[in-house]
Amino acid sequence: MFQVLDRQERLTGNQKRIVTAAILGDALEFFDYFLIGFALPFMIGSWNLTFGQSAVMLLSSGVGAMLGAGFWGWMADRIGRRPVFNLTILNFSLATGALAFTPDNGLYYLVAFRFLVGFGVGGLYCVDLPLVQEFVPSRKRGFIGGMVTCFIPVGVMFGSVLGAFLAPHMGWRGLFAVGVLPGLMVLLVRLWVPESPRWLLRRGRVAEAKRSLAWALQVDPASLPDPRPEDVGRAEHKTAWTELFRHPRSLVVSWLGNLGAQTGVYGVTLWAPTLFVLLLHVAPADANKLMIGLTLGGVVGRVGFSLMSERIGRRIAGGLLGFGAALFLVLAGVFHDASIAGLSAFWVLLVLAFFFADGGFAIVGPYAAEVWPAHLRTSGMGSAYGFGGIGKVIGPLGLALVVGSANVVKPEASVEHIVPAFVYLAAWFAMAGAVYLFLGIETKGRSIEEIDRSLAGAPAAPAAPAASPSVGS
Repeated sequence: MFQVLDRQERLTGNQKRIVTAAILGDALEFFDYFLIGFALPFMIGSWNLTFGQSAVMLLSSGVGAMLGAGFWGWMADRIGRRPVFNLTILNFSLATGALAFTPDNGLYYLVAFRFLVGFGVGGLYCVDLPLVQEFVPSRKRGFIGGMVTCFIPVGVMFGSVLGAFLAPHMGWRGLFAVGVLPGLMVLLVRLWVPESPRWLLRRGRVAEAKRSLAWALQVDPASLPDPRPEDVGRAEHKTAWTELFRHPRSLVVSWLGNLGAQTGVYGVTLWAPTLFVLLLHVAPADANKLMIGLTLGGVVGRVGFSLMSERIGRRIAGGLLGFGAALFLVLAGVFHDASIAGLSAFWVLLVLAFFFADGGFAIVGPYAAEVWPAHLRTSGMGSAYGFGGIGKVIGPLGLALVVGSANVVKPEASVEHIVPAFVYLAAWFAMAGAVYLFLGIETKGRSIEEIDRSLAGAPAAPAAPAASPSVGS
């Protein structure tokens, strides 16, 4: 049945709607996730917050994302992709809206609901990518999955615009009130996104699976061939967490790949503005402007790695992201006081590093789902994203400690420690690159069913028949 999908040349209008829903979901979830960063400056003075209290507010959502990724990923394998897609959107949207009712000096209230925001955001990221992958042809899966991640910075940019122009007039509570609007996405999902045909087939619901795939391909369900009997699952099958450990190679590749990439990118991203002020002697406002270049470097990188995933394969592209980011981070540390054509070499090299470091997430996220058997795809991706979330703590914390700061929230960085600090972060990227390159499972051009059989040690499927319904638009 899915060989018809894999022979498809162009996406149909309905498939494009599914991809659009995933793109909007990713952009809006990170809009809600980073709203606290734009609201915090308005709260610090009136609440008399310490740096420690501010750090707790910022880290609470990261802890929530780690746990939410594992929980919602597991739930998506048990109850389906579509209901979890809707539940995670409601989760982070309503939690963000509740922050509009934060009482004055309500630190614990804010921390609790920020935890819930992260819990939902981590879940959506781990279900929308697998859902999209299960509706598109194998040869387009890497590119489309990567392109979905390219719009994540748009959500962050939207938050910065609202923080700059809306918050001064409506206050930070008004900013959080706007954060409930992504909840309207649920209506769009209910109209545009059916349940995954592959999930339905694994539950033994053959007729529903054929209707779902036929809707996506815009063909008559009767025109689709029946699935292979061995591809039809049992309705009573339950996904257990312990099954993840039956696939050690998938676990090592997805968990360590995520950990290395997240540790490196969060360490650089959170400290870059401070380092621009310390090393380049610019004002904080100008340091924030320099961050625009890094963001653009990451966006270009995401497009580039989306294309590379189908050209050179996931393993080599993953190795390139890890070793490329490591190389340019080390160079940025070594030449932090040099110039290139009148520009700071430190800034130029960091832009190049972000092409690999941030751009490589067009591989990290989608690939973390591809390396797991079909019945563990969202559970495996969720566990990998959650485990990698440790990097959100040890990346920025590790850099601060290597630099020698006694206060890990506002470090008094010393220039002579910049090189070892950047080597520390580069080592995490290099580890991710080595894991992808030497232990990775190549998934380029392979159907989900072929990957499934290879992970189970079963023989490959027979070649598809020549005749097929006409699909595409």
